[in-house]
Amino acid sequence: MKKTTSIIVLIFLTLSITAQNLKKPSFEEIISLNVVRNVVLSPNGKHVVFSKGATDWKENRFDSELWISKNGEEPFQLTNSKKSSSTAKWSPDGKWIAFVSDKGSGSQIYAIKVVGGEAIQVTNSKKGIYNFEWSPDGNKIAYLQSEDNSKENKKVKDKFGSFKVEDKEFNQSQIWITNFNPDLLMNNPLPNTLKDSVYKSNLEAKLLIGDKAFSITNFKWSPNGKKIAFTHQPNSLINSAFKADISIYDISSKKHKVLVDNKSYDGLIDWSPDSKSILYTSNLNNVTSNYYTNENVFSINIDGTNTKQLAKDFDENLSDFQWNKNGIYALTWLKTKRVIVHVNPNTGIHKVLPVKHSKIWSYSFSKDAKKVVYAGRNNDHLSEIYTTDSTFSNPVKLTKSSEQIKDWAVATSEVISWKSKDGEIIEGVLNKPMNYDPKKKYPLLVIIHGGPTGVSIPGPTASYVYPMVQWVNKGALILRPNYRGSAGYGERFRSLNVKNLGVGDAWDVMSGIKHLDKKGMIDTDKLGVMGWSQGGYISAFLTTNTKEFKAVSVGAGISNWMTYYVNTDIHPFTRQYLKATPWSDKEIYEKTSPMTTINKAVTPTLIQHGEFDNRVPIANANELYQGLKDKGVATRYIVYKGFGHAITKPKEQLAATWHNWQWFLKYIWNEEVELPKE
Repeated sequence: MKKTTSIIVLIFLTLSITAQNLKKPSFEEIISLNVVRNVVLSPNGKHVVFSKGATDWKENRFDSELWISKNGEEPFQLTNSKKSSSTAKWSPDGKWIAFVSDKGSGSQIYAIKVVGGEAIQVTNSKKGIYNFEWSPDGNKIAYLQSEDNSKENKKVKDKFGSFKVEDKEFNQSQIWITNFNPDLLMNNPLPNTLKDSVYKSNLEAKLLIGDKAFSITNFKWSPNGKKIAFTHQPNSLINSAFKADISIYDISSKKHKVLVDNKSYDGLIDWSPDSKSILYTSNLNNVTSNYYTNENVFSINIDGTNTKQLAKDFDENLSDFQWNKNGIYALTWLKTKRVIVHVNPNTGIHKVLPVKHSKIWSYSFSKDAKKVVYAGRNNDHLSEIYTTDSTFSNPVKLTKSSEQIKDWAVATSEVISWKSKDGEIIEGVLNKPMNYDPKKKYPLLVIIHGGPTGVSIPGPTASYVYPMVQWVNKGALILRPNYRGSAGYGERFRSLNVKNLGVGDAWDVMSGIKHLDKKGMIDTDKLGVMGWSQGGYISAFLTTNTKEFKAVSVGAGISNWMTYYVNTDIHPFTRQYLKATPWSDKEIYEKTSPMTTINKAVTPTLIQHGEFDNRVPIANANELYQGLKDKGVATRYIVYKGFGHAITKPKEQLAATWHNWQWFLKYIWNEEVELPKE
């Protein structure tokens, strides 16, 4: 026993000395971390293209450019646009890489040779382009683009001025197609050939599917190039997605017909390799609980026969599907892991693949399905790009992203669990300082994820607008609970906060704090809680229903479900979770609303909100702020100008981070700090 104790003490002392020698990163350094993502493998399996993020402080934006690794060699930057380049897709022959970028004329498709050279502009669209696909022969590119109603709108405005008819103003998304002729494009670069006959006859995009009866959200060419399957909904408004169906367009006849049309959402995923069937997800006829219940996965022959449900016994939502000759692959949350699942298209049986990294964000196969590349990481590293074979064994790392933090003092992570008030087992991520001392009691800050079907996962630098790394380096513990409703724990768990929003979530947070207190880890006189979106709502609920916290931060949070319901852009969300409208069941709206218990509020509360938030409209922040002021509770209300539901620019993220740092420093550590001017 004495020898074991000595070893533990020695390890602890070594970690403490190491942590003291490491750099404590600034807020700007955390925000500036480069992230690799969206990996795609060349058809022959030899080359890898991926996106790498960067922070442009001067222009105040987050950029992303394409990088390439050839034959497993050191990656180098492939694009260098004034703005971001994204959505890389290989040509079927592997000689070109197409991507979307905005170089001053809106989002357009560009293509660059794998062997090098300048990118050529492929499209000259008046509206923004998204979701493009190469034709299987590589001679054409199809893409989605919103219809142009500017002339009609101008006529109405010139006669009647400006007004808006709710739920009636939208532009339908349509499929356009353009020839890919690199010789012509290089000799007649766009957009200089707009009036040129060469452009008109050979390069000008044509409308392929422009049916005014629906808006197209997704499409894919069949592998044999004869058909296009596409998802469409009545209009482009967000709630119209619940009525999405799937149709098949025949290239030769230029006609389309509906293949899947359930009452609720139907969404195209992929084609079978033989072009005889498609893969899709569906909520079938469920229009009352599809926000939190599992989607169903099906295959169906394109003649409408042989509908088959797949992975029927898998209790989570699958996404990022790919269907090749080895079967169907998909990503899913499995508690705090992001894993790859293989589904047998004949039997529907699924299995989780034994990948060596527990968080997989994207993946891509070669044309013969023998090689694969993926972006992923384990708990204590940043994401990297790995190449391997179809067994996912012995991955080879191509990138060195984690070197950015190798000399930093960052957070350590572990997944813990506890029993909530009703006996439900709740998991969460506990972040500690690198020199954590089990003999000490630490201040505890609780960071609550959004969703509710989000998930908190282990990681060394989790941030957004909460300075987690700086707090742990100051000597705090961070608890990030996966409260009831979180993704990764199955349909029953996601359903636990139905008609129990806020109430059950508060049980999960408070029981987690109690669990850490029983272990003697925390100083219960120094507790803080915060979150954004649904996490902001739970924080607001806690500030008006508890007295245990010294400080609260509410980011884009709901304060009154009735106010939220009549203002949000996703009304079905509220109806599904509360199982009522405010006029059919006023009591459930009052039970779950923080404003109902505003008279009990005593905790100093910071409120942060985007000026133009449609998801959680700013009226919720106004209501909470006025209520706290009327009760004499210390509060500060900060509006981030020009932003919607998320703070998406680095300077404002830095500001919001500083605002949280100031708030909790004052009320947890009794320290005042000014916002730096330089």
